[in-house]
Amino acid sequence: MRLLVTGGAGFIGSNYVRWVLAHTDDEVVVYDALTYAGNRENLRGLEGDSRLAFIQGDVCDRDGLADAMAGCDAVVHFAAESHVDRSIVGPDAFMRTNCDGTNVVCDTARQLKLDKVVHVSTDEVYGSIEEGSFDETDRLEPRSPYAASKAGSDLIALAYKETFGLPVAVTRSSNNFGPYQHPEKLIPLFTTNLLDGLAVPLYGDGMNVRDWCHVDDNCAAIDLVLHKGQQGEIYNIAGGNELANRELTDRLLALCGRDDSFIRHVSDRLGHDRRYSVDTAKIGALGWSPARELDEALAATVNWYRENRWWWEPLKKAAT
Repeated sequence: MRLLVTGGAGFIGSNYVRWVLAHTDDEVVVYDALTYAGNRENLRGLEGDSRLAFIQGDVCDRDGLADAMAGCDAVVHFAAESHVDRSIVGPDAFMRTNCDGTNVVCDTARQLKLDKVVHVSTDEVYGSIEEGSFDETDRLEPRSPYAASKAGSDLIALAYKETFGLPVAVTRSSNNFGPYQHPEKLIPLFTTNLLDGLAVPLYGDGMNVRDWCHVDDNCAAIDLVLHKGQQGEIYNIAGGNELANRELTDRLLALCGRDDSFIRHVSDRLGHDRRYSVDTAKIGALGWSPARELDEALAATVNWYRENRWWWEPLKKAAT
């Protein structure tokens, strides 16, 4: 199979490319605009693989996308603006890339008659839940411009299935972590700050709860949906590792050899959802379960950032 992977130089996208090349015989065409979160260095070491091609382009560019998609059998659509804080400061880019871009991806795939489209989304589209877990049929109640743009993109993709018969499936994953995650996100930000002897900014009371899934597990689930998922269906993906942000911070402090004096409490984020939790029975029925245990995966992730300063130091300098 020949895959077009939009956003394939981003965090989850690049890890998915690595996963596909390591576990399958599929060919991959990466299509990425290389904005701040898309980085050719995320694909370092893969340049000599004859199954990999790279094209720089914007998912809102119909002609460029059509050229890249030509000859592909399927699309795995990661390309998105993805940071809640950035969406609060500048929502326009999120609506353009996430909604307009998804429309162009789906429409182009429809015209080229691709066999499958997997649209990669987030559990944030459901909003916050005090008890229990959301399943795929629950109402969408996004509470940030980012989450709203992803909810809109989900509905766009699913509408193409209903209107045109586009063979699309949607995945909604919990918070991912692992190598090559931009240091604006919680785990790499806290880890790199602590490695440099800097304080970490903990929002509010630190009791907001997230479920953490190692990116390798998410990539395995996404590829399973590509090959075995049903058209028009949605699949929740989660690691089964719910932690309050304060508890996660404590684990990162321990892994980096720091103490509570490195915590800096800051004002809570606007519209900060209290708890995310999704039911994964549906993806489990396809044969998936997370393979990475949280403590092991967190330790491996911290060690990756410890050993790969060449990758994250330029990104943090560029943000200052």
